[in-house]
Amino acid sequence: MKRVQMFLAGAFIAVGSLCAQSTDAEWQAEVAKLKGTIQTNPAQAAEEAEHLIKGKNKKNVELLVAIGNAYLDADKLPEAQEYATLARKANGKSALASVLEGNIAMKQKNGGLASQKYEEAIYFDPKCTEAYLKYADVYKSANANLAIEKLNQLKALEPSNTAVDKKLAEIYYLKNDFSKAVESYANFAMGPTATEEDLVKYAFALFLNHDFEKSLEVANMGLQKNVHHAAFNRLAMYNYTDLKRFDEAIKAADIFFNECEKADYSYLDYMYYGHLLESLKKYDDAVIQYEKAVKMEPTKTDLYKNISSAYEQKNDYKKAISAYQKYYSSLDKEKQTPDLQFQIGRLYYGAGTQPDSLTITVEERKQALMSADSVFHAIAEAAPDSYLGNFWRARANSALDPETTQGLAKPFYEEVAALLESKNDPHYNSALVECYSYLGYYYLLAIENPALKAEAKANKDKSREYWSKILAIDPANATAKRALDGIK
Repeated sequence: MKRVQMFLAGAFIAVGSLCAQSTDAEWQAEVAKLKGTIQTNPAQAAEEAEHLIKGKNKKNVELLVAIGNAYLDADKLPEAQEYATLARKANGKSALASVLEGNIAMKQKNGGLASQKYEEAIYFDPKCTEAYLKYADVYKSANANLAIEKLNQLKALEPSNTAVDKKLAEIYYLKNDFSKAVESYANFAMGPTATEEDLVKYAFALFLNHDFEKSLEVANMGLQKNVHHAAFNRLAMYNYTDLKRFDEAIKAADIFFNECEKADYSYLDYMYYGHLLESLKKYDDAVIQYEKAVKMEPTKTDLYKNISSAYEQKNDYKKAISAYQKYYSSLDKEKQTPDLQFQIGRLYYGAGTQPDSLTITVEERKQALMSADSVFHAIAEAAPDSYLGNFWRARANSALDPETTQGLAKPFYEEVAALLESKNDPHYNSALVECYSYLGYYYLLAIENPALKAEAKANKDKSREYWSKILAIDPANATAKRALDGIK
């Protein structure tokens, strides 16, 4: 018998079911009226239902199931079960009756029985579309692979059925398989059966799959229909930001935050807005957005790193250090790794070496460099096989002794040079050049030091040795050449 299928936004709208039976126009309108009466006048509804199934309709399975579904939609489970039982008596192998029984089981939160009934419906009628879709609903969260397998079986039977693509897209999206979700959305989301929500989810799946150009294209399609749609403007802002099209991103952000109705802002919105403003060098404004984001989601402490970065770029190292320490202290002890400590030390070093003397006093500069040295010392002890701790100790101490009169950085540069020479790896050449430059300069100054006159020849040889090592790495190094030319 002819199957009746009606689709709206990928969902089926049909009186009764979509399995293989015909709809009888004589009772279809009556069932539609019955749905309203069930709620307003249950007794009258019961009489009308009994009247409908008299005579030739007593064993009309499709009618019995339609009435059962009407009761089920009204959450009248005992009545729905009554008509499911009548449908089963009328035809013990009815796929329609099995689907109704499965639907009732779903309302009772009995997923095991529901899936069994949908499987039974497919056994009775291998082309019972609704049973496949409902089976997928049972397992879409509990066992997505089972749901996908069942939908692919239906897809093989009905390759042009967009309801299958919609359900597959939903499940892939739920399991964070955005590549597969995009494939499924592409089959229907741009077509006439798609809803606005489908278009939004398609655009967002594309965004999460890092296809920013295509996501932007879909979002802009949505904006052509509704320029103040919050989700499409949100996605436009995200995509323009990731594509580094900042002028267009700020326009989308302005509409999203100031003109869209019913915009339910998330921490991600504020975070992206912060990224955008930071990229436009509006650092104070960026911090405001990052702070909104972390206030909305206090567990997202990574945002303190963004706040620190924004402050650092405007040379406000005090606030940059404070923000980064908030991030660091929010972590469990096992996650407080040397590389995160290193960033704190680097910020202290930045504070102590910043060129703007109006924002930091001489004493504050010294304290910042001493704090940097302390942090890098801890890193050197925690990671003795890494050169970075002592390398940055050398830099901090060199900044504490800018005239190189005390040689504060000397022991650290010597230790780093020895370690890196043992590695014999050209990746470390630039670090070695820095070590050799300091040591060569240190011994060059020592040559002229009257207090070290007795050691002048030894210091001259040492200085010549380090400048020569630089030329062995970089034969064109002009500084090393000039130094060697100046040593008599």
